[in-house]
Amino acid sequence: MRIVVNHRHAAHAGRQEMHRGRLVDCVETPARQDLVAQALQAAGFSDCVTADDARSATLALLPRIHQAGYLQFLETAWSRWCALAPTNAAQDLLPDVWPTRGMRHDRLPANFAAQVGYHAFDSGSPITAGTWSAALQGACCAVKAAHAVARGEVRSALALTRPPGHHAGPDFFGGYCFLNNAALAAQALRDAGAQRVAVLDIDYHHGNGTQAIFESRGDVLTLSIHGDPQTEYPFFIGHADELGQGEGLGANRNWPLPRGTGFRAWREALGEAIDAVRDWQADALVVPMGLDTFHGDPISGFTLATADFNEIGADLAALHLPTVFTLEGGYATSAIGENAAELLCAFTRS
Repeated sequence: MRIVVNHRHAAHAGRQEMHRGRLVDCVETPARQDLVAQALQAAGFSDCVTADDARSATLALLPRIHQAGYLQFLETAWSRWCALAPTNAAQDLLPDVWPTRGMRHDRLPANFAAQVGYHAFDSGSPITAGTWSAALQGACCAVKAAHAVARGEVRSALALTRPPGHHAGPDFFGGYCFLNNAALAAQALRDAGAQRVAVLDIDYHHGNGTQAIFESRGDVLTLSIHGDPQTEYPFFIGHADELGQGEGLGANRNWPLPRGTGFRAWREALGEAIDAVRDWQADALVVPMGLDTFHGDPISGFTLATADFNEIGADLAALHLPTVFTLEGGYATSAIGENAAELLCAFTRS
């Protein structure tokens, strides 16, 4: 397995996020990637590269996944924020107003604060001085990983990057995500010749951004196993009756599971998702690898143990598909590295 490492990820280090009406320390931190990198190195993964040489290809691919106006917003948001007041550079950027039902969504206001709220769907994803740099480099990692797999250089690759990506949609950010690495990998695989790509999201939280990007397309199958949106973030999407639209009808499936779900029931859902990949005759796979299904995760609610990630890796490997993993959630920092190593070691052994 090739590991494509985001060496700029620490440039995005949020200070605080809004949670239940108060500012708290950010849960998504640079330590997450560093701990996974250390664990993979200890487990013997040595094929590690960076992705500076994928910048041109990534910049060409980005507007096919995200809207051009949204990309321009992300690239310039910090400088515009700082230009509003000299003191702004000392604090992260969070939204404070959103368009809701009954308001117009077809016109982007000129006011910068309104633009932040237009593109954000939560107040827990701070934009910092290094957010664009880190997110763009992460996108490069995903594209380079996909290219390595598509060219047959390796059977599988991991985009080891943060901030994560699967909540980022065509023109919105949230859930700590700004650019959708899994969607970029899927598109890169398609462009390289894969006819039918499956994205199987195993993060605790629904991959709403990926679903929004591909919901009207019939060439990318999107599957997500996650906490039931009746009680779990992001709440307003991820139900079982969301099957795609137009040409994408039937190319989206969700498995919402109740808080407290253990590995046996979770694995049954994974088995159904794997069967869906086989039935769809996918010729490449992208796995948004969320590790927040772990029982000790501070913001999630499933009860998987570290040993269970070994079984997940073996189950995914049984598909025998060229596979790209992208690092998504996982906030129990004491276990994130071990959990990642368990999954990826089992995948590469199988």
